[in-house]
Amino acid sequence: MKRISWHEYFMGQAKIIALRSSCSRLSVGCLIVRDRRSIAGGYNGSVSGDVHCLDDGCRIDNGHCVRCVHAEANAIVQCAKFGASTEGTDIYVTHFPCLNCAKLIIQAGIRHVYYEQDYRIDPYCMELFNLVGVKVTKITCNLSDYLKLTDSNL
Repeated sequence: MKRISWHEYFMGQAKIIALRSSCSRLSVGCLIVRDRRSIAGGYNGSVSGDVHCLDDGCRIDNGHCVRCVHAEANAIVQCAKFGASTEGTDIYVTHFPCLNCAKLIIQAGIRHVYYEQDYRIDPYCMELFNLVGVKVTKITCNLSDYLKLTDSNL
């Protein structure tokens, strides 16, 4: 059996984290990584203590669900809450970050964004990432062949 790459390993985790999303419009997951070690994960979901979109519907304002905290923001806040520095880390996100999350990524000192799916890419995000030297790489993570091999070994 072939080993999965580091990118597949981390994006696979981001995809699993996305399964915890409580927004019915889009499930997004992310993972912050330092030196090939996961330090935080996040998914898009309601503020702690609020109802979930899956239970009560999305709260839409200007075409966006305002009930949810984005996956990237949740992961960065988790680092802040538990005292883990994000300086010089990488982030794996199932979908390209929105403008506000791009700004948080930059302010958090994250150096590389790996994403799988194009989603409402704002040209200003790329302009900002380029301006400050944050690298952006689109990667593909198809684990179905690996999972078939794993299932047969169980």
